[in-house]
Amino acid sequence: MLEIQYIRQNPEDVISRLAVKNIDATALINETLKLDEEKRRLQMALEELLARINNSSKEIGDLYKSGKKQEADKLKAETASWKTELSKLESDAKNAERNLFDKLVLLPNLPHKSVPSGKTPDQNEVVREEGAKPPLGEDCLPHWELAKKYKLIDFETGVKITGAGFPVYTGKGARLQRALINFFLDKAVTAGYTEIEPPILVNEETGYGTGQLPDKEGQMYFAGQDNLYLIPTAEVPITNIYRDSIIDEETLPIKNCGYTPCFRREAGSYGKDVRGLNRLHQFDKVEIVQIQHPDKSYIALEEMRDYVAGILRELELPFRILKLCGGDMSFASALTYDLEVFSGAQKRWLEVSSVSNFETFQANRMKLRLKKGKDKPRLAHTLNGSALALPRIVASLLENNQTAEGIRIPKALIPYTGFGLIG
Repeated sequence: MLEIQYIRQNPEDVISRLAVKNIDATALINETLKLDEEKRRLQMALEELLARINNSSKEIGDLYKSGKKQEADKLKAETASWKTELSKLESDAKNAERNLFDKLVLLPNLPHKSVPSGKTPDQNEVVREEGAKPPLGEDCLPHWELAKKYKLIDFETGVKITGAGFPVYTGKGARLQRALINFFLDKAVTAGYTEIEPPILVNEETGYGTGQLPDKEGQMYFAGQDNLYLIPTAEVPITNIYRDSIIDEETLPIKNCGYTPCFRREAGSYGKDVRGLNRLHQFDKVEIVQIQHPDKSYIALEEMRDYVAGILRELELPFRILKLCGGDMSFASALTYDLEVFSGAQKRWLEVSSVSNFETFQANRMKLRLKKGKDKPRLAHTLNGSALALPRIVASLLENNQTAEGIRIPKALIPYTGFGLIG
């Protein structure tokens, strides 16, 4: 959530920076400023009335002590009417605060000043590309056909059990999933991240804390009877561990990682680009999360990006790094790098990781602050990244490593799979 003080002092800057995300926020900013003014007016009136009541209570006591009962009774009656007025003012002030909050949560995060302008993914900036694309022949198969040939993934049974987008992994396909999860977790722990196993159902406060609500409400699975949401990523519960916290700056950085299944409705996704593992409703992912000092968060972002690139290098996958343009960024992000791997049989790039800095946006929603000595607490910066999401990694591993003998397993992964070839 944007800080109201910044909006109040820099409304034109907020409007112009949100325009980079292709959002005309003029009307919403004006409404927000009016609500902020009303809230502050009511708060001031409330404080003045409270001070008047407190002063009169002391004065009533002094009048009674000095024998001025008639004057004391008159002031007491007047004070009682003020208390009735106070009750209404408190209610109005609470409503004004809620109305302001309801507007603030509709405002996306401001993009970092380095974010390129653009409306579509085609306008993302390619930072670099690494690795050779596999020289596959014309008879190469896409991963969904390879999965069927080698009995790795049963898409049809997943449809029978649940529906499209919920595959069943079998045999070496299931073993490959487990191997990748353990490989990614071990890499993260070695890099200094503490492993967390969080809940996969979260409450509304948690969804608001990281910005999934209200922006992505329609994309989340909802357990209505219990008013809980299935998580779209481990970022949500792990970051919310620190909600309503004041953290000693000396303990930074806080680095956590976690494996969870992830659930996304992916409403409106149709066509050939969603075949096989390209777009699922349930998938596995290892996430990395950092709580950082504001002065160090962009250094941390570059380190997280390069860390994910290092894993892709070990998996021997050709990849590229993109800096997302304003129109392709998420609601909560200030700056995002996407990492994509090349899918040899589909001959297209597949996103496998997003690494983002949210600056104070999530911290302000969660009331996550830093404290140094006797200094006034300040908002932390939060970051997260996929390290990595499994489906498209598996798709590329299967497609890029297909040979006449079977599917070759990258050397770094063999200790985890226990086999070097799927055949």
